[in-house]
Amino acid sequence: MAADASTGQQTLVRGIGLGTATALNMIDMIGVGPFITIPLIVTAMGGPQAMLGWIAGACLVLCDGLVWAELGAAMPGSGGSYRYLKEIYNPERSGKFIAFLFIWQLSFSAPLSIASGCVGLAQYVTYLSPSLVRPLLSIKSGTTSSSAGLLPIEIGISYATLIAMAACVLAGILLYRRIGVIGKLTRFLWVGVLLTIGWVIFAGITHFDVHRAFSFPENGFALSTGFFQGLGAGMLVAVYDYWGYYNICFIGDEVKDPARTIPRAILLSILLVAIMYLTMNLSILGVIPWQEMSGATSVEAHRYLISLFMERLYGSAAGIVATILIIWTAFASVFSLLLGYSRVPYAAAVNGEYFHAFSKLHPRYRIPHVSLLSLCVVAILCCTLKLADIIAALVVIRIIIQFIVQTIGLLIFRTHHPDRSRPFRMWLYPAPAIISLMGFVYILFMRKNFFGEIRYALIIIAIGTIIYMARAFRLSQWPFQQRRPVSL
Repeated sequence: MAADASTGQQTLVRGIGLGTATALNMIDMIGVGPFITIPLIVTAMGGPQAMLGWIAGACLVLCDGLVWAELGAAMPGSGGSYRYLKEIYNPERSGKFIAFLFIWQLSFSAPLSIASGCVGLAQYVTYLSPSLVRPLLSIKSGTTSSSAGLLPIEIGISYATLIAMAACVLAGILLYRRIGVIGKLTRFLWVGVLLTIGWVIFAGITHFDVHRAFSFPENGFALSTGFFQGLGAGMLVAVYDYWGYYNICFIGDEVKDPARTIPRAILLSILLVAIMYLTMNLSILGVIPWQEMSGATSVEAHRYLISLFMERLYGSAAGIVATILIIWTAFASVFSLLLGYSRVPYAAAVNGEYFHAFSKLHPRYRIPHVSLLSLCVVAILCCTLKLADIIAALVVIRIIIQFIVQTIGLLIFRTHHPDRSRPFRMWLYPAPAIISLMGFVYILFMRKNFFGEIRYALIIIAIGTIIYMARAFRLSQWPFQQRRPVSL
């Protein structure tokens, strides 16, 4: 527990150093994503040239990471994008509206992100007990009609779904304690993440077949519309797997020396994870033919690829051990995501710009328990969606409402506040920011059936705008605040 010396008010505790900050980012980034999305990228690009998606994705997130690093060092506090967007776009005027929209979209994208880890975890559990995939309930609504422009929504519940929900509940229970204890849990979970990645890479390198890894299909690099659409779809999945490098920005008030720690944790986590991902995926392609991962030729490969990978190399016992390690890794990611995102509505509510209930701290543990429990509940509901739908919806919503607006915001921030203290400055400014913008726009539009997902994001924006305007009118906030008379 800590208190502000000037006010005596209870505050969050600064207990996270560089090591824990980097570990939080990396377990958030690694999670279950790379273990379940390799087949999705291979399918999107139609061969081992899918590595281009990983490489392009790494370049994009490095550029975006520099955006987060500069903003995180200049405005080191809890809330991340909420804090940055509010201050950049004028905290007394439109900044209130844009920051509210960010928190609003987080009510959808954060639970989707947490649910994706839980669903991926449950998919690997089915390797241990295949009968868990037996459906208990299935509901499908919507249409694929191009005139409607919407995508179908499919809700399904199986025993695996119940396991995914249970993982979310367990993460919430473990986070219901002091931040110092959470730091120790993070380092403990991080050991399992390193073991998993290290074993996969070692196994792949020691059994690597060059001809299998680089057996490109005919015209695999032909610069056609299909190639660029496949690259866009592949980058969408790759960006999802890399995301999390900014997690530490959401809990800046709990970070030691945040102006130095935040930029270092962001860039270190991107660099280390990019090396791990590229090495691991190339190793897997050198063992399992890409044809087995493409399309729907192997349902098992799409559910638990790494388990099959280890089983093929070392036998069924190794497949079981690998499965347990990946379940551990997936749970660590869920733990980290829930920790970071739960602090954002809290930071907004403390400033009176989100629903007041989210500003409450637990009287004993000094954690934002209302925000934590709310995210848990919505994430549990999101576990009923298909993993591919979760990933696509999550990435599109976040790109439109958060990442593009934030990158433009950095350019505005540099222009309108040239004298502002910047402990960290973007390298080669403004090139990384421009590359980041171009990359995110490419992902949004250079894919098949992209417009349905964009429409869902626009619907979320429209509803959020209505809620904000009604609330602003009631509280006489921008744009409905009363203007003070000008003294003559």
